[in-house]
Amino acid sequence: MGFLKFIQDILSVPAILVGVVAFVGLVVQKKSFSEVISGSLKSTLGFLILVAGAVTLIGSLNALGPMLEKGFSIRGVVPNNEAIVAIAQKTLGKETALIMVFGFLVNILLARITPFKFIWLTGHHSFYMACLISATLGTVGLTGIWLIIVGSIILGLMQVLMPAWIHPYMRKVTGTDDIALGHFGTLGYFVSGFVGSMVGKPEDSTEKLSFPKSLGFLRESLVATGFVMIIVFIIASLAAGPEYVESKLSGGQNFLVYAIVQALTFAAGVGVVIYGVRMIVAEIVPAFKGISDKIVPEAKPALDCPVTFPYAPNAVIIGFIFSFLGGILSMLIMPLLGLAVIIPGLVPHFFVGGTAGVIGNATGGKRGAMLGSFVNGIIISFGAALLLPALGSLGFQNTTFGDSDFQWLGILISLVGKLFK
Repeated sequence: MGFLKFIQDILSVPAILVGVVAFVGLVVQKKSFSEVISGSLKSTLGFLILVAGAVTLIGSLNALGPMLEKGFSIRGVVPNNEAIVAIAQKTLGKETALIMVFGFLVNILLARITPFKFIWLTGHHSFYMACLISATLGTVGLTGIWLIIVGSIILGLMQVLMPAWIHPYMRKVTGTDDIALGHFGTLGYFVSGFVGSMVGKPEDSTEKLSFPKSLGFLRESLVATGFVMIIVFIIASLAAGPEYVESKLSGGQNFLVYAIVQALTFAAGVGVVIYGVRMIVAEIVPAFKGISDKIVPEAKPALDCPVTFPYAPNAVIIGFIFSFLGGILSMLIMPLLGLAVIIPGLVPHFFVGGTAGVIGNATGGKRGAMLGSFVNGIIISFGAALLLPALGSLGFQNTTFGDSDFQWLGILISLVGKLFK
């Protein structure tokens, strides 16, 4: 299992995986030693910079979450991919690893022999999906070698079909055909793009927002992000109360100072993510030409959702806010329908909601960003509630998967499993 663990670790760390792909692509193109090393390391560093920004963002959101729970008395199931996967690994570690490794091989094979020329490079989402697949297949009765075979085929299919599904909208976002979106929130992204096309015009972009001269500072996206998040954090800290914030979160620092620092830290994290994405794209696209020409003709790299952020930074924040509002509305409706109450998770609503906002903006401008991401928030909230029974014993752990493709696939596997059981 030592070699398998080594391969699993490479595939599950996007920075290393992207660096390896860049290395292979540059070697196949017979680039000089200097160009190979430079391109490979820059691709890896770009992803590590992106991850550093994401960690900063998550740290700030993790400070905001308890304030909202305390201030507004919110209780229920909190969707968190990392948490549910960590729990599942106690019993499904071997199955998850094997599905992930063989699923990636299926992905390469399908990209080679089918019209869907996408190589999935978002390693951590491959890991999460492998875990979801092993859990749901196990719940419907598959075990042993058949669980691995069926799971690997499903994962490989998902890794070529999901980027293909969203790629027409991704082309609208980027204006090119060079990169694809590899993130398992595709259902929400597609619906956001569709809603955007129905309600608005792409020319009415969030990036053309006009502000009065007194609010001219909002024209800079990072400054606007910091300003909006300061308002959000201050409201949450006031609702939670000075005593709670200073005793439980800030370590004694004044609650308003803490709120402002966390808000600006969030904005700084967005800036780091955008810088990292630009660095990745600048290196991985030329390097990927070697893969495309020699191994999988016309292949496109499917990259993590923050790759969309630099194309419409205002839409990211708008998408986050409206996706979160969709989650709040869903939370209020769920008890009336007899469903488990899903607390809006700030991390999925930022990353998935923000990306839905970018795609909605590309098809429908400001209205598309707002309404598209709002619908996305409803989808990932109800999807999380409906997924719980499909997870078997994992469904009682007070957390679940937060992104739409995990949810609809898990529900589908459960329904098909019951049909053939």
